[in-house]
Amino acid sequence: MGILGGTFNPPHIGHVALARHARAELGLERVLLVPANVAPNKPTVHEDPGPEHRLRMCRLAVAEEPGLEASALEIERGGMSYTVDTVQSIHDAHPNAELTLIVGADTARTLPGWREPARLLGMVELAVAQRDDLDMQDVRQALAPVTATGCDSPPRMTLLRMARIAASSSAVRGLIAAGAPVGELVGETVAGYIAAHGLYRATGVSQAVIGGAA
Repeated sequence: MGILGGTFNPPHIGHVALARHARAELGLERVLLVPANVAPNKPTVHEDPGPEHRLRMCRLAVAEEPGLEASALEIERGGMSYTVDTVQSIHDAHPNAELTLIVGADTARTLPGWREPARLLGMVELAVAQRDDLDMQDVRQALAPVTATGCDSPPRMTLLRMARIAASSSAVRGLIAAGAPVGELVGETVAGYIAAHGLYRATGVSQAVIGGAA
C-alpha cells in the first residue's frame, strides 16, 4: 500500500501523476492520498480553505483513477498531522500490509526533522521521486544521521524516475486569484469544485458551508 501525504491545497495533476506512477512502477495494490489536517512542516497560508475542502478535492481528483483513494485519516484524527502517527494507524489497521511512503527527493531530505524519523523509517519503504538533479545518494546522505542513531538497518528506498510535471499548488492558487483557468492543472472536476465554492479568490477564502456539492 502506498501513502502520499501533503496539504493538497489544492491537489493538482502532479500529485495524481506521482501516485499513479508509483502504483504502476512498484506494483502497489492501492495508493492513499492523505491530506493533512494541519501540516507541521508548512506554514499555514491564508488561502487554505480548510481540511474538509481539501479532502473533497482529493476525492474528486482520484475518482476516476483505479487504485487511487483519498483518505480522511489525518483529518478525522484532528490536530497536528504527523506522518509517523498516520503510518502507525495504517499499520495497526493492516498489520500484514507492506507500506510505502511516497515522497519527492526534496521532501525526503527533510525527514530527519520529522517526528520520530527512525520509527517512521522502520515501518515503511521510501519511494523517492527524483527532483531535478537530486538523486538517491543525496537522500541517503541526508538521512545518515537518522540511520546512524536510530535504525537497526538502512532504510529501504526505491528511486522513482518520472518526468517532472510543471504544476504546484501555489501556482494554481495564484492563477485562480488572477482569474485564470486552471482546469489543465487540477482537472476539470476539481476546477469546477473550486469555482462552485469560490475558493482561492483574491477577495478571500469562501466561508461557504460544505454541503451537497461534490
